[in-house]
Amino acid sequence: MSKDLELPAAENPEELLKLKVTEPKTWGAGIPAVYEAGKDVLKEDGVIRGMTALFHMNKKGGFDCSSCAWPDPDDDRSPIAEYCENGAKALAEEATTKKLTAEFFAANSVAELSRLNDYEIGKKGRIAQPVYLPKGGTHYEPISWEDAFKKIAAHLNALNTPDEAAFYTSGRTSNEASFMYQLFVRAYGTNNLPDCSNMCHESSGTALNEVIGIGKGTVTLNDFYDTDVIVIMGQNPGTNHPRMLTALEKAKKNGAKIIAINPLREAGLIEFKNPQTVKGFLGFGTQLADLYLQVKINGDMALIKAIEKLLYEAEQNEPGKVFDQAFIKNSTSGYDGFIEHLKNYDPEELARQAGLPFAQIKEAAEMLKDKSRIIICWAMGITQHVNGVDTIKEIVNLTLLKGSIGKPGAGLCPVRGHSNVQGNRTMLIYDKPNKKQLDKIKEVFGFEPPRKHGLDVVESIKAMHEGGLKVFFAMGGNFLSATPDTTYTAQAMRKMKLTVQVSTKLNRSHLVHGDEALILPTLSRSDKDMVNGEAQFISCENSMGVVQMSKGILKPISDDLLNETQIVCRLAKATLGSRSVIDWDKYANSYDEVRNAIEKVIPGFEGYNSKVIKPGGFYLHNAPREGKFETSKNDGKAIFSITNLPVLKLANDEYIMTSIRSHDQFNTTIYGLDDRYRGIHNERRVIFMNENDMQNAGFNSGDKVDLFNYHGGVIRVARLFIIVPYDIPEKNTAAYYPETNVLVPIDSVAEGSNTPASKLIIIKIKKHTG
Repeated sequence: MSKDLELPAAENPEELLKLKVTEPKTWGAGIPAVYEAGKDVLKEDGVIRGMTALFHMNKKGGFDCSSCAWPDPDDDRSPIAEYCENGAKALAEEATTKKLTAEFFAANSVAELSRLNDYEIGKKGRIAQPVYLPKGGTHYEPISWEDAFKKIAAHLNALNTPDEAAFYTSGRTSNEASFMYQLFVRAYGTNNLPDCSNMCHESSGTALNEVIGIGKGTVTLNDFYDTDVIVIMGQNPGTNHPRMLTALEKAKKNGAKIIAINPLREAGLIEFKNPQTVKGFLGFGTQLADLYLQVKINGDMALIKAIEKLLYEAEQNEPGKVFDQAFIKNSTSGYDGFIEHLKNYDPEELARQAGLPFAQIKEAAEMLKDKSRIIICWAMGITQHVNGVDTIKEIVNLTLLKGSIGKPGAGLCPVRGHSNVQGNRTMLIYDKPNKKQLDKIKEVFGFEPPRKHGLDVVESIKAMHEGGLKVFFAMGGNFLSATPDTTYTAQAMRKMKLTVQVSTKLNRSHLVHGDEALILPTLSRSDKDMVNGEAQFISCENSMGVVQMSKGILKPISDDLLNETQIVCRLAKATLGSRSVIDWDKYANSYDEVRNAIEKVIPGFEGYNSKVIKPGGFYLHNAPREGKFETSKNDGKAIFSITNLPVLKLANDEYIMTSIRSHDQFNTTIYGLDDRYRGIHNERRVIFMNENDMQNAGFNSGDKVDLFNYHGGVIRVARLFIIVPYDIPEKNTAAYYPETNVLVPIDSVAEGSNTPASKLIIIKIKKHTG
């Protein structure tokens, strides 16, 4: 075996002794959430600045939260606070008054900053001016915007082909900036547009496009208030989308049942104490999950198939009363083949493969048998598996059997993890654009866009390694900490001639760089965006296809920041010069002009400027909501899929590990070192294990261990973790990312979507040897 270069663990071994473990919570939110949110905001932003921003976040006429993409209510927004604990913490981070100037970078070398952990790096503050790291340099140094653009343009124009550059996008980027970004990249001559969707919901988009004709969910928020059953799979809303708990609470009050499916018992799926109600303020909660199925990691497909088989047997006993036969006949294709395949399965054996008592699966089937108003939600616990695309197709199969799509209170709900990752894709941030989209760009802007498909995230990392890429440009995000196989990715980044990061705050991607590196500071969502003396607004698309305006209200921490659209347009001018037929100045100076261009290119945005300023914004067209399925078959029907169960064999000393967030983080941003819902305090380098597994392997609670992955003959190691016993299925473990991303093999990806399989990592656990 070959051993790859290992990135050192940031923590000192003695610091692990600070770990405190308490009993996991059995409820989410409550007064502690209010306290924690307020504490961060007041500490980072101060009373006036912090409270002013909180009052305007997610309010009509205010600004969108920069964290999750859960939608705002259409008509009953809270008069007090339309945000959650993690949204407040995200705001605290971006609205901080701490700023990094030339003096900071002069006093702190890249090497010194690299020795900090991700939490410490993120807490340094907002970047206040453009900075440049020359080849061989040790410190970032000031650079003017003009010189920065010239330097990037010189690198881009020196490449043998535009395909030697890649342009990454994070989910924070607005619709307007995303559209101009992809326009510049295609005018430059490449479709190398990797984005954060490649790493999260690409499996959802791939599966849903194929079988229902749109790569998005089909429900609205109001559907949650008028449904019979909500199924939540591979998702932890209490930590990752806390505002979803309010919708679930309202659904329960209206009579809905909830089935939760997750390998860990998560507090936010058990009970919700709503701090905005008298009941919640006094410590009383709403029980959420009526049935909690603690499935094995990646046992979801076996579970769904078992439920389908039980429902099929019930349908045979009562024809037409369990399946929606009229919907199946009129609106679907492939039913007969699907049923013949389903007949091969034994539901009791499927229950064993799912890791669940058969009686619990029978209970789930009974809850669904007489219902058609069913919503199924899912997130990364479904998408980030090798068979993620097929599992989502199986979820769709279940909704098609029940006719649970295209009607009120029913449908599919992939819950997006970042605020505008769905909008990015709508704005054509995609490495595989179709002919119709490219033809429209040519028609409107008068240049021939590249037709060859570009590179996604995993392909880009491999191309860096192999010498196929020379320049890497990131519009937001923390690429290194978000991507798989950290050591491999770090080596790839260091092979670049130039790396450029458009950022608000310092992160690890600024510290693992190419020969030369630039950091370009930009405005955040909460910042007031002034162009030619007028306050501007941007727009975003949430998880349910609503496009709404977002208008910052805080004074930026520096006068040397540009908004993302200005950065793109000025870079385009510097790079393309007279070769371009596009008036970049027009778009740099007016978001209205950008939106006028968007409505000419992208269907559904007609009258964009007039519709987006209406309170609550507007819904994009969604054919499946109307019972129409515009798949490649072009027959208006949704498609039943035939899928096969994954086969996984573990050696006696191997375990499955899933990567998870702590309650004190959002994606790669670490707000603190506590995960109070799971009872972890002062530390992140922990691994949750089943107590029987610990006993069989000779481990004790508190043991220090190293984690190994051997995929493809490479030794990947994450050192110095502490074992914590936890309620998790046998042979299953869990640990936080990005600390464990080093264990995710670059070649372990979802079939069909190329999404890294970060939720199923085969590991061995060994005592730490020092």
